[in-house]
Amino acid sequence: MFLGAYFTTGRIIFMAFFIISFIALMIYSYRKDIKNHDRYYKGAGKKVLIYGSIIIAVFVTIRILWGQ
Repeated sequence: MFLGAYFTTGRIIFMAFFIISFIALMIYSYRKDIKNHDRYYKGAGKKVLIYGSIIIAVFVTIRILWGQ
């Protein structure tokens, strides 16, 4: 087993417990805070898309101009 070469059984159990607990707490927190999303984050998705596109365009332009 691939994981068995690097991790003990206890570590694998801990990782699984940690990941499941983390995801459950994230879902709980998101659902608890969902009523505030429209008020505080209105239009945030569009801004992330625009700024992300600008950063990618600048990176691609730099790569094209300076090669590699």
